[in-house]
Amino acid sequence: MLIYNLTHAELVSFVESNNHKKFRADQIWNWLYKQKVQSFQEMNNLPDDLILALESNYTLKALDLVLKHTSSDGTMKALYGLNDGNLIEAVLMKQHYGNSICVTTQVGCNIGCSFCASGLLKKKRDLNAGEIIAQIIETERLLGERISYVVVMGIGEPFDNYENLLKFLSTINHPKGLAIGARHITVSTSGIVPKIKEYAHMGLQVNLAISLHAPNNEIRSKLMKINKSYPIEEVVGAIKYYLSVAKRRVTIEYIMIDGLNDMEEVALELVQLLKGLNVYVNLIPYNEVIEADYKRSKLENQLKFYDILMKNKINVTLRKEQGHDINAACGQLRSQHL
Repeated sequence: MLIYNLTHAELVSFVESNNHKKFRADQIWNWLYKQKVQSFQEMNNLPDDLILALESNYTLKALDLVLKHTSSDGTMKALYGLNDGNLIEAVLMKQHYGNSICVTTQVGCNIGCSFCASGLLKKKRDLNAGEIIAQIIETERLLGERISYVVVMGIGEPFDNYENLLKFLSTINHPKGLAIGARHITVSTSGIVPKIKEYAHMGLQVNLAISLHAPNNEIRSKLMKINKSYPIEEVVGAIKYYLSVAKRRVTIEYIMIDGLNDMEEVALELVQLLKGLNVYVNLIPYNEVIEADYKRSKLENQLKFYDILMKNKINVTLRKEQGHDINAACGQLRSQHL
């Protein structure tokens, strides 16, 4: 079993069951998450019998680097092999405020969005919490720098792997774990309505992003087959529920695709849908993939769309493009490698 899959409480229980004091768990976590050792033998302040118990029960190795591509803007995409031979991706983005990573939560994806390379390869299994954590640790090793921002927006639907997601968030946010601030973490969902409502009651300061991509069911159903299960009215209802319970702003992710969802009338429809809600719209120029026929919205249309939202007092940003020259869109590297 991968040791990163243990919560701090579970590690304390293991240490005490092996007749050692609770503080040994803190020492182990320090070696794992602060020193980022690659073998239990490096934990040189632990008793030999505890090291032997760790080696007998757990492994530190979760990922092998298969491919690494680095963009001219510093974006780095890593294709990792899991212990069972499956492949996943993580993307490192260098920002003015620090290093940010986009992590994967599943091998493949069942959501099947028509614009996304991830959904071409159906879900094989969920990642456990340790395998998600390992993406951060291994990418920090590749980079040689600390990662201080995390986006759960890689391959897979995070809310379809809910228990492992919560375990992952607990460890990376834990002050003795990776100590990444909750407000530096964003979880993105395609709109699984019951889980959005459940998540509202978790009391987390972690940011929530909803992949909306359209203001009506006609366009959204073309882009996201999940819209047939949870139509836009239900998704917006879940957003309102989250806002009322969690009292935290929601990010609306909106990929801009030429001639489909980037027209002025569509922008005005989006204004009507979101007016009065404590949301922030993140307009994302489409990162074209060879697996789909869609084209990126023209810059002129992006700017018009942005202006309409701004003039109607919708909080909005237009995301700066990153990693387009290295196939940094979700799932591209994996699908092309396979």
